[in-house]
Amino acid sequence: MRYDAIVAGLGGMGGAIAAHASAGGLRVLGLDRFPRGHDLGASSGGARMIRRAYFERPAYVPRVERAYELWHDLETRTGAQLLFPCGVLLAGHPDSAILAGALESAARHGVPIERLDAADIARRFAAFRPRADEAGVFEPGAGFLIAERATAAHLAMAEAHGADLRFECAVAGWEASDAGVRVRVASGETFEAGKLALAFGPWFDGFANDLGVELRIQRNVQCLFDAAEPRFAPGAMPGFLVDRAEYPAPLYGFPNFGAGLKAAFHGFGATTRADELDRFLSAADAEPLREHLDAWVPGAASHAAGGKVCMYALTPDEDFAIGAHPDLPNVVVAGGFSGHGFKFASVVGEIGADLLINGATHHDIAFLSPSRFAAAR
Repeated sequence: MRYDAIVAGLGGMGGAIAAHASAGGLRVLGLDRFPRGHDLGASSGGARMIRRAYFERPAYVPRVERAYELWHDLETRTGAQLLFPCGVLLAGHPDSAILAGALESAARHGVPIERLDAADIARRFAAFRPRADEAGVFEPGAGFLIAERATAAHLAMAEAHGADLRFECAVAGWEASDAGVRVRVASGETFEAGKLALAFGPWFDGFANDLGVELRIQRNVQCLFDAAEPRFAPGAMPGFLVDRAEYPAPLYGFPNFGAGLKAAFHGFGATTRADELDRFLSAADAEPLREHLDAWVPGAASHAAGGKVCMYALTPDEDFAIGAHPDLPNVVVAGGFSGHGFKFASVVGEIGADLLINGATHHDIAFLSPSRFAAAR
């Protein structure tokens, strides 16, 4: 059987592309090297932040606005709650680039936010201990997604629209021409289609060199703490991202919604390769996190409740790589999400499907085009 499109990789991004492409009428084959529901890639780890006042770049804000709409639509389709609007506080010195970037995005796109000083933060949120010279930007409509639940919902949507999803079926190679694409899997079997979407997550580095994208795979540690006091619960405590000079990277976390209070440094860890990742979470990994979390959220880090080692797939500029392959218009690229991509999975699914179906998208993704790396090839 010849398919209209093959989606290689069925994590958060690939699953979303398969869902939207099949809902758009394509005959879709989805391939993934791991079992369904695995926790080895970048689409696991529980809570993932979603926010509109995007300090990274204002150009992302319209995409995250659409992502919210599509997450709500997916909740309606599947009956699963995926998005939890607990609010998010960004905090640090008033001159912090994170606060400045959030304020710029909020002002440019009309995102509802509140500017808080240290006294406001302490009075509003009993869990936090701000310093006298710190300030905050609070976004009431921000919150978190449950990554595993969201990915499963997209896979269910894809199958409901007839997608053929095959797990434990690793892609061993692919080729493309004007006539279509051919994908070979580890068993030796080959599949043909009109178009191909590459969504390999941290394993994208094995395919990205042809694009000139030098991905850096970073080992990141997430910890859970058994913080059971009411001040650590949703409604009392929002999600947070705190920028302090002594941190190795900004510290972020989420209230305890039943699995524990989650905390991690955003973008701190050794460079590795996806297949060589050290997945053992050691005391040495956790101790700096515990120390700094205790200073910001006193009492939260007293009792460890687990954790996870994950990966960031970082592009050189830490913006995503989404769009048509520079040399192969029937190959769609979706990778390099640089540790801040999961919130966009729903809209990446729509964008990827647009490209597979129409060869173009109404979304402004010029700043994310893989062709920006072409000069490095």
